[in-house]
Amino acid sequence: MWIVVAYDVCTDTKPGRRRLRRVAQVCKNYGQRVQKSVFECQVNEMKFEDLRRKLLKEINKEEDNLRLYRLTEPRDDHVETYGQSRTVFFDEPLII
Repeated sequence: MWIVVAYDVCTDTKPGRRRLRRVAQVCKNYGQRVQKSVFECQVNEMKFEDLRRKLLKEINKEEDNLRLYRLTEPRDDHVETYGQSRTVFFDEPLII
């Protein structure tokens, strides 16, 4: 399944800036950045639960905001992209 992870981490403090880096790193391990605080991830149900658990462990629910969106399949029929797009489909052959 395709999901979108969007987050807003309060960076007014040093711990907040650390949380921001850690949330981004968790997301990088599961997908690719499409905006500064937005990632697209292709995961199965087990990886989705693992990703959610790790993200909830990192955020401060009193200060931060985390959103997980499941995209309707097929993804390309429901996502419009304008401007520069650097989407890499990891299940397809990578030809340079």
